[in-house]
Amino acid sequence: MDKLETLQNLPREILNQDALLKNANMLLDTMLDFRELMLCYSCAIKEIRTKLEILDKEFEVQTSRNPIAGIQTRLKSQTSVMEKMARKGLEFTRENIENNLNDIAGLRVICSYVDDIYKIADALTAQDDIVLIEKKDYIQNPKENGYRSLHLIVTVPVFFAEHTKIVRAEVQIRTIAMDFWASLEHEIKYKKSIENPEQISQKLKKCSEMIAYTDAMMQSIRMQADSSQGEESEEDKIFQKLKRVDKSLE
Repeated sequence: MDKLETLQNLPREILNQDALLKNANMLLDTMLDFRELMLCYSCAIKEIRTKLEILDKEFEVQTSRNPIAGIQTRLKSQTSVMEKMARKGLEFTRENIENNLNDIAGLRVICSYVDDIYKIADALTAQDDIVLIEKKDYIQNPKENGYRSLHLIVTVPVFFAEHTKIVRAEVQIRTIAMDFWASLEHEIKYKKSIENPEQISQKLKKCSEMIAYTDAMMQSIRMQADSSQGEESEEDKIFQKLKRVDKSLE
């Protein structure tokens, strides 16, 4: 009796059970493969965050000032990934995800001043294992709605036990004021049944311009304060160095 005859003679319940088990096994393999992929992106976030924290600590020791006010991270959910792939008209495969999505791993760096943004961006992308793929400067060229931020698409190596994986991530760098505007704009944008949406858009853009002006003024004030400091005495210089020595390295 050949294999076909054997299958035909099997009870229908057994055949259905075998098909269900096979489908379940394939589904679990797909889910585990996706989970392994998300692990790569999660580790990439940790790698880049560590680099940013080290840079912030270095600047603090050198200048007694932290350019980074905060770091936020985000790993896209499976639902978000699937929705974005569907919008792009792409099949949900690991290869398509890796080749077409740049923002699964996301970091948002909040700085005190505009010049800190470029200082951090330059220091990060100058590192040997960070490769800059794309840069979008929405500070010099704001979006139509008033959005301002510096966006970097970079790759970073993630070292595992038996292999190294090059992973893409998006790094957004903005000031505290820019982040305040973007957060509220995002909240307002997703409210339903908003009356006079054009008027609200105009007001949001006006607020963005005011925030940009405030950022520029705050940086100007800081630079003026830095440059107007009188000649320090030897005692003051020693005291300032002692303060830097006493900074916590944790």
